[in-house]
Amino acid sequence: MKIIGLLGAMLVGSLPMAPLQAASAPQTVSFKSGDSEVRALLYKPRGKGPFPTLLFNHDAARDVINAQTFKLMGPMFAARGWVYFAPYGRGPGAKSDGEPRLVDIAEATRRRGGGAAATRVVARLLSTEELQDQMAALDWLKAQPFVRPSQIAALGSSYGGMATVLGAANGNYCAAVDAAGGADNWHANSSLSKLMTESAQRSMAPILFLQAENDFTIAPSRTLYEAMKAADKPAEIHIYPAYGTSRAEGHSFASLGANIWFNDVMRFLQAHCSPK
Repeated sequence: MKIIGLLGAMLVGSLPMAPLQAASAPQTVSFKSGDSEVRALLYKPRGKGPFPTLLFNHDAARDVINAQTFKLMGPMFAARGWVYFAPYGRGPGAKSDGEPRLVDIAEATRRRGGGAAATRVVARLLSTEELQDQMAALDWLKAQPFVRPSQIAALGSSYGGMATVLGAANGNYCAAVDAAGGADNWHANSSLSKLMTESAQRSMAPILFLQAENDFTIAPSRTLYEAMKAADKPAEIHIYPAYGTSRAEGHSFASLGANIWFNDVMRFLQAHCSPK
């Protein structure tokens, strides 16, 4: 099953893909977010640029999982002429060795107060320090000579998909992609779904929602897509066939299935981020 908004299908279906090109070796860079220093992984096409750029909002998974995602996606975007910029999340080895990472905060809250309490904590962090980090990353990118400031898009999977929707309501992106944001806790508490829905309705950028049909639930993509259309905001939705044999594997499609959804995402970005 694959669903896409009709206007989006007309737009992206006629766009040719950018030619493949060589990419530079990845670099680790850092930027300031408030009083903290945040590290990020940077993949660039060869040359001076300026280039269109993708800001990737990480999943709440452990560093090893995020590293696997970065290693998969970074070269793919750089080969198509896009800078790929992936800030690490808060926590040991990423931002400050003294700070607990968000996934640990959420899990500790879940043990003490249950799933609803953990979801409220996630909603709070998404709209405060995590959003601050994302906006600081966006500001850093705009100041780089190899980045074209008018062509910065955001993409995030799972927890990062939620962060991307909030970022689209607060940052000047040319486009955004929410890959399975909120699918694993959408029904746990209304505070999270309300936050995301309100953010989608206020989005300053077109958003593409994508998921595999065997994810925990496809309600987030459907709900947010419909909310944006009702608010007369440009949006698209892609629901792909089952990925793997379990709901957890279906959810991992958002990151590990990049080779399947990549061309659809690139066409969406080209439609909305190409120079006018």
